Amino acid sequence: MIHIAICDDERDFVAHLSKLLEQYAAETGEEIKITPYYDGMELIERYDTTIDLIFLDIQMRLLNGLRAAKRIRQMDERVGIIFLTTLTQYGLEGYKYQAADYIIKPMKYVRLKAEMDQWLKRHRTEDSPSITVANDTGKYKVFLKSLKYAETFNRNLLLHTNQEDIICRKSMKELELILQDKGFVRCHTSYLVNLSHIKGVKKLEIELVTGEKIPISQPKRKEFMEQLAACWEDLL
Repeated sequence: MIHIAICDDERDFVAHLSKLLEQYAAETGEEIKITPYYDGMELIERYDTTIDLIFLDIQMRLLNGLRAAKRIRQMDERVGIIFLTTLTQYGLEGYKYQAADYIIKPMKYVRLKAEMDQWLKRHRTEDSPSITVANDTGKYKVFLKSLKYAETFNRNLLLHTNQEDIICRKSMKELELILQDKGFVRCHTSYLVNLSHIKGVKKLEIELVTGEKIPISQPKRKEFMEQLAACWEDLL
């Protein structure tokens, strides 16, 4: 199923675009779920990390689409965004937020079909496993290949990704279970590391390809080194 959000303060346009998407689903056999939002602030406050693609109007009264996209990118680095606008001047600015494209209103079915065909082709090529985590500021989609390591932090976890650090309310045991057999290994009571991000190990210290260093405990070292060796052997 493809989960698509439409965020536009013109309710008639939301209804129009929904009908076009339903037509696309009927013609292609794609299963599509549509969630409407009527302002950028509503999209941010009620953001659902299962969303795959957002049709996002740039010109909205309470919070415009560009500001909403900036916040969405902090919560979800990979969701597709297609900007909607009546003005061509916004096109280049929209690409700062990794927009898939922008569409000038009004929208016709032939343009929607072309955009959906193109986005689906990219989406299925780039699809990557992820987990969803939550904290006091909202929910975040974390892609596993971007997650370098996790550490305990004030009774929570701190997830270190290539883009940013994210606080997670799960326990280390819960996260370890979720990431079991996904290339992550507990190297210390307080640390879980992505094996694909490791550059080397010296005594009781792990160096990541980014230059960051994290500890490895003596009781866990033997088992950890065996799993690291198996991972590197698979990569050869």
